[in-house]
Amino acid sequence: MLLHLKSLLRPDELTTARSLLGDDAPWVDGRGSAGGQAVHEKNNEQLAQDSPQAARLRELVLAALQRDPVFFAAALPRRIFNPMFNRYRGGSNHYGAHIDGAVLQSRQPAQWVRTDLSCTLFLANPGDYDGGELVIHEPQGAQRVKLPAGDLVVYPGSTLHEVTPVTRGARIASFFWVESMVRSPEQRRLLLEMDMALVKLRARTDANAPELVQLTGTYHNLLRMWADT
Repeated sequence: MLLHLKSLLRPDELTTARSLLGDDAPWVDGRGSAGGQAVHEKNNEQLAQDSPQAARLRELVLAALQRDPVFFAAALPRRIFNPMFNRYRGGSNHYGAHIDGAVLQSRQPAQWVRTDLSCTLFLANPGDYDGGELVIHEPQGAQRVKLPAGDLVVYPGSTLHEVTPVTRGARIASFFWVESMVRSPEQRRLLLEMDMALVKLRARTDANAPELVQLTGTYHNLLRMWADT
C-alpha cells in the first residue's frame, strides 16, 4: 500500500529545512550508507549524520510525524530509523532499482530497525528540478511519485524502487524507515481502514453510541491481538 500524506511539514518548517540544507551544508557521498547491493546503484549526496544540521532536522521531522494522526494510524510505529537527508543533482543524480535492507542500524537513538515501511519526505518543490521521480515497482505496475515540498509518501520496505536521474536543479528529501508494531501489511491495512471509518463515524454520530463503542473495542482488540511492542 502506498500512502500520500499532504503537508506533513508546515511552511515555516520547510523554510527552516531548506536553510539548513544549502550548499554550505556538510554533504557527503551517499554511497557510504548503502548496503552491498545498493552501493552499486546509489549515486547521490547525503547530509553528514553527525552534523548539527542533521540533528536539528531530525528533531523537526520526528516532531512532525508525532503530530500526524494518519501517519500513526497507518504505520503503527514501534521504532523509527533516524531521518536522513539526501540531494540529487549534477553528477550525483540517481539511485538505481534496489530493495532496502531488511534490518538497518539507526544512530539516533542507536537501535536496529526492521524496515517494514519506507518513507520519503519531499523538501524541494517539483518545479525546482526535472526528473528525480521515486519509482515504486509493484506487481500491478510502476508508480511514479514526485510530490509537493512538505508531503510524505509511505510504501512497503520490501518494494523494488528507484530514483530517476535529475537533469535540472536539485531534488532534496528526507528518508527513513519504520518498524511497525504490526508486522503484517494486510493486518496494518485492515486496521487503517477500520480506524479511518471510525473517525468518520465519530464525526457523524454520538460518540457514545453502543455500535460505535463496540466497533472501537473491536479495533483495539484486533490491535491487541496483532501488535508486538
